[in-house]
Amino acid sequence: MRDISATWMRGGTSKCWVFDADDLRVDGRTADEVLLRLYGSPDPRQIDGVGGATSTTSKAVILSRSTRPGADVDYTFAQIGIADGRVDRTSNCGNCSAVVGPWALRRGWVVPAGDVTEVRVHNTNTGQLIVLEVPTPGGRVVEEGHERIPGVPTPGVGIRMWFVDPAGRTTGSLLPSGNPADVVHGVPVTLVDAGAPVVVVPAAAVGITGHESPAEIDALPGLLDRLDVLRRAAAVRMGLADTPRDAARAVPKLALVAEGAPGRSDVAVRMLSMGRTHPALAVTGSIALTLATRTAGTVLHDLVATEREDLLIDTPAGVIATVHGSRDGLPAVAVRRTARRIADALLALPEPATAATVPTAAVHAA
Repeated sequence: MRDISATWMRGGTSKCWVFDADDLRVDGRTADEVLLRLYGSPDPRQIDGVGGATSTTSKAVILSRSTRPGADVDYTFAQIGIADGRVDRTSNCGNCSAVVGPWALRRGWVVPAGDVTEVRVHNTNTGQLIVLEVPTPGGRVVEEGHERIPGVPTPGVGIRMWFVDPAGRTTGSLLPSGNPADVVHGVPVTLVDAGAPVVVVPAAAVGITGHESPAEIDALPGLLDRLDVLRRAAAVRMGLADTPRDAARAVPKLALVAEGAPGRSDVAVRMLSMGRTHPALAVTGSIALTLATRTAGTVLHDLVATEREDLLIDTPAGVIATVHGSRDGLPAVAVRRTARRIADALLALPEPATAATVPTAAVHAA
């Protein structure tokens, strides 16, 4: 056995294990092999590892000091496949991005400066600069806060995250197909890339209201399969895959949108992630939706009539707000999340399985 240092943290509505990149360097094994073994994948229960057996709790944040001008930390996000035994690094997780600031401050990688400290993060998945505004009252690192967000029943440290110049980070264009609206398999859609590539679909176009619960959407016969076929075809149009079969599980995401509730929200969103309906909303998805709302001709622009800088998004967990503004003289979108450290741990990494270590019963069963 080899011990791997890690910190378990909640970021927004996700949980992730946070690693120093150096600690995942193990002779004879790739970082992905190490992560899969630590998380207990492939296995739907991840029973022999630290994975949480859901897409929102089987995530890794890999950090290193940045040598890039204007950045403090390099951050790589990895979605750990549960049953398929794959590690997906094709996109970022905005919720998990929130933990980078508190972790770097606690490690001493960034020195607190005043009541709010900026931690400038380079996301390697997308080339995105994320500026985190972390509370450091009196220049102190704090780990307890009193801010609450939808989808999390308890408070945490409140962090504002600015996604700087987010358009086209994966595909090179805000509208990868060149059109504000397209038709895919007979369904009107907008293909947008900001924060993450997203296929925006009017809920009514696939026969639902867009206000259903995740469980209700997942239970509708054939709907998830139909949406995945649509998503994979859209991936080809966005230049993310050569064929629908080649499309990644995590990218692009798909968002079902509908009119918001009067007096409560501007738009209702039900987002799919890793083949299921997300219990809240992927933060990177909210960035894409914010820019789609402000772009003439998109299915969201036609649905949402607002000229405010903030956008109120109704999710299964509650209403979240994004703000369209600027940072470093560039367009930026901000969203607030909370974070909390749950545990510091040494994760025991078993030696690779060999023919000599396979149980006799398993050999006989084969």
